[in-house]
Amino acid sequence: MKAVILAGGTGSRLWPLSRKSKPKQFQKLTSNQTMLQETIGRLNFLKPEDIYIAINKEYLTIVKEQTKKFKIPVKNIIIEPSMQDTAPCIGLAAMYIAKHHPTEVMSVIYADHLIADKKEFARKLKIAEQLAREEKTLNIIEVKAKFPNVNLGYVKIGKPLREIKGTEIYAFRGFTEKPSLAVAKKFLQSFKYLWNTGLYVWRTDTILEAYKKFLPKTYKNLLTIKKNIGTPRESAVLAENYPKCEKISIDYGIMEKVNPALVRIIPADLGWSDVGTWEGVFAELPRDRHNNLIKGKHIGIDSTGSLIYGDGRKLIATIGIKDLIVVDTGDTLLVCRKDKSQDVKKLVDKIKNSEFKNLL
Repeated sequence: MKAVILAGGTGSRLWPLSRKSKPKQFQKLTSNQTMLQETIGRLNFLKPEDIYIAINKEYLTIVKEQTKKFKIPVKNIIIEPSMQDTAPCIGLAAMYIAKHHPTEVMSVIYADHLIADKKEFARKLKIAEQLAREEKTLNIIEVKAKFPNVNLGYVKIGKPLREIKGTEIYAFRGFTEKPSLAVAKKFLQSFKYLWNTGLYVWRTDTILEAYKKFLPKTYKNLLTIKKNIGTPRESAVLAENYPKCEKISIDYGIMEKVNPALVRIIPADLGWSDVGTWEGVFAELPRDRHNNLIKGKHIGIDSTGSLIYGDGRKLIATIGIKDLIVVDTGDTLLVCRKDKSQDVKKLVDKIKNSEFKNLL
């Protein structure tokens, strides 16, 4: 199996720590390693040459620096000339793998997600790999919804189809992307919906057939790129054809269009989170006896239920605060209610049109 790590996102909801020049996957957000390094580390059952990293061209230097100790070949770093969303990105990675391994199984893994249970992660990937080889299905490893999250996609599971090594495999009944709060609550109560992690496993030829059928223009451009991989014209052809690919997510572009009978759902208990907001970070990491999550220097009185995140250069002192997000990066200070942290993305959009856009 080949693993493709997607590391080209911007993570704007975790501003001001996550910025365009160094988004959250390159930050030490949840441990003393960056999220990209954590992601590579949990793939230690694979050889370095079996791990690929898909990135935006601006991140090449930082990715080389952060992956040096893992000995991943530089040729396995797939550079997107433009940001076209996940469908072109995953399709491009599939073409690179298919160039030399046309029927190989590939897994798609996000560099900015938290996965606490490494053993369960590896076990479910291997089960998905078995399914992909035996049934040529499109397989998704999904997790139980913990609360009515409106920032995630959901999958509806169908009847159980088979069991592999003690794991029940389910039919797929459909996607719902970022539902309203009322709908998310209904999903949670029905027990028929799981959070969509974006952990996909399939054969390269199987997924590329889906691109050919549902994204024919994108497929044609990607095929042109594939024909030139390893030639002197590779960079030029990539730069010319990749921006012509339709800008669309893998969920909208492929997964919502395929025959549900070709998709399998593999439930897992991974300790998974997309840590997409500061509230999400607070929910997933250990807190002190006052229910505060602290990073950096802090002294407080009557301060509870808050995330207080500093870079260690200055003391953050608080009195009487409750359920707040306080993030100090030296040049920027964010203060917001914890339950409003999803609106950081709106704040970022506002800053884009202000005199402070250099801080994004």
